[in-house]
Amino acid sequence: MKKVLVTGADGFIGSHLTETLIHNGYQVRAFTCYNSFGSFGWLDTLPEVIREEIEIIPGDIRDPNGVRDAVNGMDSIFHLAALIAIPYSYHSPDSYVDTNIKGTLNVLQAARTLETNRVLITSTSEVYGSAQYVPIDENHPLCGQSPYAATKIGADQLAGSFYRSYSLPVTIVRPFNTYGPRQSQRAVIPSIIGQLLSGVEQIQLGSLTPTRDFNYVMDTVNGFVEIERSSQTIGETINIASQQESTIKYLAEELIRQINPNAKIIIDNRRIRPEKSEVTRLLGSSLKLKSLTDWKQEYPLSLGLEKTIQWMKTHKKWNETGYYRL
Repeated sequence: MKKVLVTGADGFIGSHLTETLIHNGYQVRAFTCYNSFGSFGWLDTLPEVIREEIEIIPGDIRDPNGVRDAVNGMDSIFHLAALIAIPYSYHSPDSYVDTNIKGTLNVLQAARTLETNRVLITSTSEVYGSAQYVPIDENHPLCGQSPYAATKIGADQLAGSFYRSYSLPVTIVRPFNTYGPRQSQRAVIPSIIGQLLSGVEQIQLGSLTPTRDFNYVMDTVNGFVEIERSSQTIGETINIASQQESTIKYLAEELIRQINPNAKIIIDNRRIRPEKSEVTRLLGSSLKLKSLTDWKQEYPLSLGLEKTIQWMKTHKKWNETGYYRL
């Protein structure tokens, strides 16, 4: 039974990945963000039969000692812990440097010292900035259009340097826009669904013209699993993308059609990013992922949106506040 560590296991993608790894027979250690409430985030909501199989270690990704203890004895690391909200990075960029860059360094140092067999570092499509060509492959230039994106570029470069300098078996996993159950309502899809399910006739959005490559969370998670399973992915940077793009306007209109056809879209200027910071187009290539692994997309956008809507309908404690309360 392979022993794996998931950092950020209490979050949106991390909790789904942890659950999937358990289902696939892995022995999982979950590194979660310590808090005085004794909460393990989304792991608290998993079925008891799953929770009993998870070894949970609370800590802080910025603390090298705690990270090293969590890495000790693990065969593979899935490093997902990060600060991710782009608007907050405008306000507190120092926090993003500490968490995303220093946190990643702590994972890499621990993995090198303890001779971990595989290290998967989670990147983001935001590192590409607005598309200079499409579909965006892994050779596309990097452009930090927000402090968040800049820190993820820094983390990626650190990871690559550890592969080249120390032969650490690193893979940089670069998901495009993941959505689905458990995602914070700060993100566009749950924000739109939450507004529509609340019964409002006018939903508030920022810019409607940017395009994104949306991936249902289980497709993203399966990408992580397939990448870890393949020895051909070591030393590589690999996109997880659907190779389809949708404007925010199209996305909103599709959700309106499915939930409340009478609703209208209202532009809220407070939701619009600074002009030079807005990523106007993202459309990714998954050719490399498909060539090195057995991954394939299983959830087209229409099906993924339907599943997300149904989940939010049945999770009232989430739908009312954007934060799940037991």
